[in-house]
Amino acid sequence: MKQFEGVTDEQLALLYVGGDNKAFDELLSRTQSKLFTYIMFVVRDHDIADDIFQETFVKVITKLQHGQYTDSGKFQFWLTRIAHNVIMDWYRAQKNEHIVEPNTENDLNAIRTGDILDTYRETELVNEQVLLDVKKMMNALPAPQREVVYMRFYQQLSFKDIAEMTGVSINTSLGRMRYALINLRRMAKEHDIELVLQG
Repeated sequence: MKQFEGVTDEQLALLYVGGDNKAFDELLSRTQSKLFTYIMFVVRDHDIADDIFQETFVKVITKLQHGQYTDSGKFQFWLTRIAHNVIMDWYRAQKNEHIVEPNTENDLNAIRTGDILDTYRETELVNEQVLLDVKKMMNALPAPQREVVYMRFYQQLSFKDIAEMTGVSINTSLGRMRYALINLRRMAKEHDIELVLQG
C-alpha cells in the first residue's frame, strides 16, 4: 500500500499495536511469502505448512496485542523465531523420531568452535552446482539440520543469527550444520554426486 511506503516492518508492527489494522495487513503482505517458504522448506508438507503459518500469525497477533514486541530493528528475526517455535512444538507433538536432540553422546560443547569455524569458512565457497545438488538431497535430512542449512546457505544468515532465531547455542547450530554436511556427503557418495568445494 502506498500509504505505508517507506515505513519499516518494525514501525508497522507498532502502528498495529496502536490500533491500525491496515498496518497489520501491510505487514502480512510483506512477510507472508518469505515466512511460508521457510516453513514449507522445514516441514515439506503444504497442509502442515499452512497450519503452522496460521498458528504463527495467531501467536504474532497475540504477542503484539499483549505488548510483547518492542522495535529492535529485527522484526523478521522475531517472526522467524516464533515460526521456528511453532514448528518445533508441532514436531514434539508428532513425537517425530527424526529430531536429534543433544545428549551425552553428541555433546557439542566438547567441540572447539575455532576448528568448526575453519571448516565452515571453506563451505561458504561452495559453487552453484554443488548448491543445486545439495538442494536435491536436503529433503532427506532431519528437520533441525535442514533448517540450519536453509538459513545458512539460502537466507545467508550467520551462525550467531541462526542460534538466536532457533533458540540454541552457536555450538549446537554449528554442530547441526556439521552433521548436515556429513549426511549430505554420505548421500552424495551413495548417489555418486561430486560435492567439490572451491579452494
